[in-house]
Formats: sequence, C-alpha cells, structure tokens
Amino acid sequence: MEKTYLEEDSASRTRRSYQAALHKHQSKRGLGRISWATWLIVVGTLLFWFFTAYRVAQVGGAHSLAAILADITGNAINVQDKDNDILTRILITYGAKDNTLILQGQYWRFITPIFLHANALHVGMNMFNLLILGVFLERILGHFRFLLIYLVTGVIGVIASFYFAPQEISVGASGAIFGLVGAYSTFVLVHRRAFSYGGIPSLLWLLIVIGINLSIGLFVPNVDNYAHIGGLISGSVLGWWFTPLYRSSSDYKLRDIHSLTQSWPLVLLTILGTLVLALIALYLMGAKFSL
Repeated sequence: MEKTYLEEDSASRTRRSYQAALHKHQSKRGLGRISWATWLIVVGTLLFWFFTAYRVAQVGGAHSLAAILADITGNAINVQDKDNDILTRILITYGAKDNTLILQGQYWRFITPIFLHANALHVGMNMFNLLILGVFLERILGHFRFLLIYLVTGVIGVIASFYFAPQEISVGASGAIFGLVGAYSTFVLVHRRAFSYGGIPSLLWLLIVIGINLSIGLFVPNVDNYAHIGGLISGSVLGWWFTPLYRSSSDYKLRDIHSLTQSWPLVLLTILGTLVLALIALYLMGAKFSL
C-alpha cells in the first residue's frame, strides 16, 4: 500500500512539473511572452548568410542587383563549380571552422561557424527547424536557458568537428539545433509520466527523428555528423541540468529547481567545462599536427 501511494505521488508530481513548465510563459507580459531569442538568432543568421552570399556573388563578378540575385539563386540548392572555391574563401574569411587557423590562435572560430551557412537550402532548412523547435522550446526553457543551451551545444559541436573531422571546412547551426533536440528529449524523458503510455511513443518519435537526421549524414556529402553528435550528446546532458523541473517548496508553491538563479554554479561549470574541452581538443590536435 505504501509503495502504491509513493508511485502515485511521484506521477502526480511529474505531471504538475510538466504542466507548470508548459504554462510558465503565459504568466509573462510583453517581450517575455515572445520567443525573442529564437527570432533574433533566425533573423541574424539569415542576414549573415545573405551578406556572405552577396560577397560570393560580388567576388565572382556580379555587380548589379539582378546579377547578384541570379548568382544567389543559382547556388540556392547546389553550389556551382565556378563558385565553390570562392564560397570556401568567403566562409573562411568570415569565421568557418578551419583547423589550421584555429591552431594559429583564431579561437573565435569555435563560435562563428554556428552562424554561417553555405547556401539558401542549407540556411533555410536549419532556420526552419530552429524556428519550429525554438519558439516552442524557448517558452519552456526561458530565454536565457535557451540561449545557453543553443550556444554551448553549438560550440561543443564545432569542437567535435574540429577534433574528429580536422580536414573539413565546416559551417552551420545544425550542431546547436541537435543540442536543442537533445535537451528536449531529456525534458520528455524526465517528465515521461505526464505523457500517455509513459512517454514511450513520444520518446520513440524523437529517436526516429534523430536517427533519420543522423542517417542523412551517412549518405549526403558535406554533412558534418560529428558536429551533430557532439551537439546532441551535450544537449542531452545540459537537459538534465537546465530544463525546468518544478518541485513544491516549504510554502507549498511550485518552484523550478533548475532555474538559472538556482543552478548558477552549474552554469559556470558548464562554461568552464566547455573551455576545458576546447583546450583538450587544441592540445591533442596540436600534438597531431606537430608529428
């Protein structure tokens, strides 16, 4: 009898936590109710892509507006052979992951690749996925936890690519997006008792989505699965630390024990751990290059 009571109490507590997380944004006012971090990233990334696409067209000899738009359109799905080298040079200039330059001290390249994309298809797919997932997830996480997970998992994805794919010049937000998927998967796992059938259908669906997207990297060239896996794993870990978890306090109010005000030491540990991971990758890669 006691065991049954405890199980029911635990399930009820999980459901309360899940409902509190879903409805937290409804209590906010003004900008607090808008997923402004997601929109800021999407708009900023699109503008950055358009600027690099403009530079590729300009360097390739297009100077009129019509010629520039024609060049961008021509490279929208597949980059034309005549523009391939130009695109690579432009992306490297503005912050693509290039191991040689990182080892020369350009450490900011662990961050900038998250905001760079190769063509319209690349940026369009990533920003569409970010918009669909981000608007919803930012309401659950809150603006600053959302930004923390997005940026940290994006950087860890770049670190994974830096170490495991040293010859590749890579760009894209997909590592950070996989990080958000990982964080949301953890949130669903923790709150599985709030879902039908113990959350098994929802978790299976997330596994299928993750599996399909990782499988694409096995068959489509120029897809950096190392960044995807790095983002996914780090996002799943950060999900345990930072996705909302509500518990009753002494005054019988639900409080999020994973809020940044409650878990700020973990925030510092996360940032420090990311820096240490980058230093380890730099040391190991530097040792390889020196051989």
